[in-house]
Amino acid sequence: MMIVEKSVFRTRDVRTVGGDTIAEVAIGWESYGRPNADRSNAILVTHFFSATGHAAGRYAADEALPGWWDAVIGPGRAIDTDRWWVLASDTLVNLNVGAAHVVTTGPCSIDPATGRPYGPDFPVVQIRDFVTVQAALLDHLGIARLHAVVGPSMGALQAYEWAVAHPDRVGRIVPVIGAAGGHPSLVAWLDAWGMPIRLDPAWRGGRYHESGAAPVAGLAASLGLVALHAQGDGWAEGIGRGPAPGGDPGRRAGDRFRIEAQLASDARSRAATADANHLLYLARANQLTAVDPARIRVPTLLIDSPTDRVFPIEWMDRTAAGIAAAGTPVERASVRGPNGHLNGIAHIQQASGAMSAFLSRAF
Repeated sequence: MMIVEKSVFRTRDVRTVGGDTIAEVAIGWESYGRPNADRSNAILVTHFFSATGHAAGRYAADEALPGWWDAVIGPGRAIDTDRWWVLASDTLVNLNVGAAHVVTTGPCSIDPATGRPYGPDFPVVQIRDFVTVQAALLDHLGIARLHAVVGPSMGALQAYEWAVAHPDRVGRIVPVIGAAGGHPSLVAWLDAWGMPIRLDPAWRGGRYHESGAAPVAGLAASLGLVALHAQGDGWAEGIGRGPAPGGDPGRRAGDRFRIEAQLASDARSRAATADANHLLYLARANQLTAVDPARIRVPTLLIDSPTDRVFPIEWMDRTAAGIAAAGTPVERASVRGPNGHLNGIAHIQQASGAMSAFLSRAF
């Protein structure tokens, strides 16, 4: 069991892609394994939309669950911490701003110019801005060049941005369940994810911090929609379509089916540490990202889930073709299971061999 510790990196005057400046930025980060003498064995693991920088290990021996990719990060695993120094950090505008070990800067943060939460006045940020802060963290840690950037979903988008923004600082990338290039339908889906928040009267145009009543109902509904989109048909079949315990939706309009009740229960639990504005800002960051795969010039291992509804297999195929057309080495692997898009989290160990071999290969 790896016991890990969360550290905090602080920097100032971060200039965004949109031309704004964030005066004070703080993000949490953690690491697994040890650096070698010249710190050339560093691998950055970037997280997905609803995750945090807690990618592996536990903060305490009695912690119920390890980090979200613990199956492939650790001694002797695909990302072998006996060999690699693995780093992971919370992004800007992290969804789970209320979680105990998360450190992030976003709409919930205090604007030093006013002494109040930024709310909707926080600058719009993009995936490239996440990378800018991560690069500043690496500078702080004395890491000149990463051996690899590896991450699923929104983490894959960060890997693509690393490849085009800092090609001299990245040896290779492993984007998992995430396609490059952007797609109009994904822009629309991300808008749909946030719609329940915007329809909640408590949202107040993002200024709910002024009233003290957060749009909890809208946030929970949004999180349920995100989960439904990301999960697969096999997951839904496992829950079933029967009535929720104690209910009969065939007789009472207010009663729910089992799948509805499960989604709502999970969403309410997740909403306890999430924030509505942070979800909307994350969605916008993902909408704004559209890396041309032909610009990616570092070796790439693409790992897909054939039943993915968020980044369908056809998008992954186009990404691979675009990277290869530029003469860049591209390898493929797949993970399968009942969880659709989230097979890339729940069943990532299926790609352990491909991932380990790719990280060890000489290019």
